[in-house]
Amino acid sequence: MFFAMQLLAKALWTLIGILLLAGCGNSTAPQQSAPATNAPAVDPIYGHLLHAQPRLPTIKVRIGSEELIAEIARKEVEIATGMMFRTNMLENEAMLFVFPRPAQRSFYMRNCVIPLSAAYISPSGEILQIVDLHPGDEIGMLSYSDNVQFVLEVRQNWFARHRIDVGAYVRTEKGSLQETFFGK
Repeated sequence: MFFAMQLLAKALWTLIGILLLAGCGNSTAPQQSAPATNAPAVDPIYGHLLHAQPRLPTIKVRIGSEELIAEIARKEVEIATGMMFRTNMLENEAMLFVFPRPAQRSFYMRNCVIPLSAAYISPSGEILQIVDLHPGDEIGMLSYSDNVQFVLEVRQNWFARHRIDVGAYVRTEKGSLQETFFGK
């Protein structure tokens, strides 16, 4: 009987050893790690990139006889980042912000070093208001209207230099802003 108990104890310890080793896993097996992402770093509060965004797709924009090459910001992170961290903008360049619906808009200049002017534009493409934005100014320039669906940013005073005022219409090479971006 004593011999049987010793045999049973050995079997039990062997079983415990096997279970412990099995629970530790194979040290040569590939280790699981957090999935690698190429997602850009985004500010968790404001939703903008923490660096200049790459150049966005462009479109020719016309206001009267003037023509600009405008980058198109449509995605939330593109809109939130805008011209942040950029250090240069040519006279004939712009950024066009396209919103899904008209609303009151407010633009500010966090992490921006280039002085800009912004035109708040109605769904029909009419410039409703032009505001000057100053580098580093984080107090938003609120639109007077709640019918703003597009915003066009250019170098500061571009509108004045080119004699573009409130009431002018903005179009693209493909037609009205609505036709171009919403097919209406």
